[in-house]
Amino acid sequence: MNETIIQKAAAQFGKGIATISSLGEGLIHRTYKVTYPGGSPVVLQCINQATFKQPENIINNYRLLETYLESVHNKTIPSLCKTHTGKYYWIDPEENFWRATAFINNSYAPSLPKNEEDVYTAAKCFASFTQSLTGLAAEKLEVIIPRFHDLAFRYKQFEEAIQAAHISRLLKATHVISELRNRLHLVDFYTRVEKNNIDFPVRIMHHDCKISNILFDKTSNKVLCPVDLDTVMPGKYFSDIGDMIRTMACTEQENSTAWENISVKPGFYTAIIRGYKDGMGENLTEAEKKNIHQPGLLLTYMQSLRFVTDFLNNDIYYKTTYHEQNLNRALNQLIFLEQLENFTAVS
Repeated sequence: MNETIIQKAAAQFGKGIATISSLGEGLIHRTYKVTYPGGSPVVLQCINQATFKQPENIINNYRLLETYLESVHNKTIPSLCKTHTGKYYWIDPEENFWRATAFINNSYAPSLPKNEEDVYTAAKCFASFTQSLTGLAAEKLEVIIPRFHDLAFRYKQFEEAIQAAHISRLLKATHVISELRNRLHLVDFYTRVEKNNIDFPVRIMHHDCKISNILFDKTSNKVLCPVDLDTVMPGKYFSDIGDMIRTMACTEQENSTAWENISVKPGFYTAIIRGYKDGMGENLTEAEKKNIHQPGLLLTYMQSLRFVTDFLNNDIYYKTTYHEQNLNRALNQLIFLEQLENFTAVS
């Protein structure tokens, strides 16, 4: 990113010559901490428009969340900053989309959970966030990424990729394809959930539940608020629980090829379920409680589908560093799915 453009963007949200430094390890947006002489620092971001096609919708959703949380619960998230012209964003001459939020002093975001207590805290935080938005109608929020966790849609993409794939890739993916097809019952369960808004109500979900998306106070180590709210949109109960299980309760990261080491962390898994239940309180329905072990299966299955689909499509979506990485990622998730099936069967 051109430094001159970054300086111009920073100048839209504050006064004086700004000090700018890269912030965080996010893979989607370019993010910077901007400090102004005599002014409050901000978090400046250049929104990735390849992922977020209509960034104005992110701004609209954020304003809804900020206003509701402050007026109804006296809770805060980092406030959106206005430009000198009164807008909440700035589009530079190269059509890049910039926005800024207040930088929360004396805060930190851990990169990974260290123990079961961290996992419980993260799960409870994201559940409490959804619970606190119960009075805000989900349909008021824009759907930022359409069909993001639509398992039936992901399965359809998978089958279409099989039909179009080169024979060499199909042969390499035979085992993964067969095993994923054998689990079509997960798509059937998802379809029932999607059609049933009584037992499985639509809620406002975060959709990116990593502990690195939670701010903690440096002094007290207490949770301040969730951040990275760009994917906050209407969803169902399985999305946030499932992604936490997929990313935090596995012994290996999704790029690992140490197949024999892939397993479930029982303590982390239990902490996620317990923390989410405690955060949601009485808002979980009986059907959701009864099916509380399905989310991990759904999201892990979905990610395996997405990885092998991209492999069959010649690696056009996920970045790879070697030829069969997406296939290996799919196998990694499939093995974890098998481990989850065995684990939840006795839970």
